[in-house]
Amino acid sequence: MASINLKVEGITCGGCENSIQNALLAQAGVGTVKASHESGTVQIQFDADVIRQDALEQAIAAAGFDVVMS
Repeated sequence: MASINLKVEGITCGGCENSIQNALLAQAGVGTVKASHESGTVQIQFDADVIRQDALEQAIAAAGFDVVMS
């Protein structure tokens, strides 16, 4: 499993965390997700042979949030 920590704008509450987690967990290859409104980050463990980082970022965007490019 690969892991990534993304900075995401717009996470303001627990409901936002749940929206992001549900959107990512619905994607094939995603193992665990931990979104935090306190730090504005999303930690994702995923199978890099099944899903790529850009697809993870698209799922976050589709849920209504913006991934901050580093």
